[in-house]
Amino acid sequence: MKYTSLAINDPESLVFGTAPKPLTTRSGMVIGGGQVYPELNFTLPPMNITADTMPRVLEHYKEIINGALLRAADLEANGVVIEFETLPPMTEFPEWGLAIARILLDTMRQYEKAYGLKSVLRMTPNDNREFVRPPKMRSGYFLDRMIQLFESTAAEGAELLSIESVGGKELHDDALVNGDIAAVIFSQCCAGARDMKFLWSTISEIAARHGVHAAGDTACGFANTAMVLAEQKMIPRVFAAVVRAVSAVRSLVAYENGAVGPGKDCGYENPFLKAITGFPMAMEGKTSACAHLSPLGNIAAATCDTWSNESVQNIKLLGGMAPTCYMEQLIYDTRLMNEAIKDGNDGVATYQRWTVRSDAGLDPQAFILTPTNIIRIAKAIVSAKDHYRAGCAAALETVAVLREGSDSGCLHIIEREKEWLENLEETVAELPEKEGDFIADQLALADKDKFLAAEYGL
Repeated sequence: MKYTSLAINDPESLVFGTAPKPLTTRSGMVIGGGQVYPELNFTLPPMNITADTMPRVLEHYKEIINGALLRAADLEANGVVIEFETLPPMTEFPEWGLAIARILLDTMRQYEKAYGLKSVLRMTPNDNREFVRPPKMRSGYFLDRMIQLFESTAAEGAELLSIESVGGKELHDDALVNGDIAAVIFSQCCAGARDMKFLWSTISEIAARHGVHAAGDTACGFANTAMVLAEQKMIPRVFAAVVRAVSAVRSLVAYENGAVGPGKDCGYENPFLKAITGFPMAMEGKTSACAHLSPLGNIAAATCDTWSNESVQNIKLLGGMAPTCYMEQLIYDTRLMNEAIKDGNDGVATYQRWTVRSDAGLDPQAFILTPTNIIRIAKAIVSAKDHYRAGCAAALETVAVLREGSDSGCLHIIEREKEWLENLEETVAELPEKEGDFIADQLALADKDKFLAAEYGL
């Protein structure tokens, strides 16, 4: 399907904890149904993952899930989302990923029986397709193993299927370093969108076979890479903000092909997708500092339906193991959000206003995530006739939003970045009207040693 209108047209209705199309899990959690749930994401400490070390790997995951769920039970959490984001060997050898998923699911069932703790598992296989250079996207060893892991874990009881897919990334990395907005649009909205259609049609079929949910993708390898580079002052923040808006076009394709949310946590483009689709979305902010720094610590919570920490290593802190500590932090954050919801519209509006105002004026990437600007950019996306034009529309609307914010004094943009707004606008405005002409131009520029056009149907 193609989205041509917004599910949420009013910025005041784009709030945390409530989505027009909530999702109900087997345990009875209603995500987007009037409360925000904590979503814990975790990983191993630095170690090799081999057949010889797998016993220790399994012990780590047993320790993680028991510690986290015990803390959630002790704090009387209303429900928790657990995300298992695999490391590359766990997808390459799907029996390893399945063994870990079984440990998580078995323990979650035990805690529901013993404590009444509701939970749901999000399964996020690592996208190993980029390990072949140039990447093979539609066939081959790595794709087959990834699909096998989706199938086996969905059959085992993982209800939310997600991925950080990489289609187009082989071109996007250079586009970021070169500040090339045309190549950004091509890699995300032409190549990436085609890969998303292929991949999410497959994932949605798997979900349907097993009675689970195709949850959503993330442009982590695209827009989050831009965000990190901007934090390191390697690219302009205004450019990273435009890249983020463009990434919403790519991530939206998952929902055009069967995804129903909650969108994956590290997709800071998720608020645009919530406005467009009405599906619930995961978000992460200040509690993701264990994995990466960002300028979006509070504003990310303004529209979330689950609140995540990104990925924390299983290491010892003074308070306990890190995943247990982060579970506590997430529960306290969501308790506060849910108390605001209990106070009705005034409570929601007040809490959201604080989360937005505390970040929005300090960074372009935060400014585009105010509810008003989300709706504005989302409208530009759905008004476009195809993914290519949607990417162009998102970029142009974002430039306009940033310029107006700067001119009004609502947004601080450092002086040397202001000229980027004019350059970006001029570049996008001069791109070909027809997608076919644009693709032909970009294919002539693409590095054939890095990119196989046929793998994207181009």
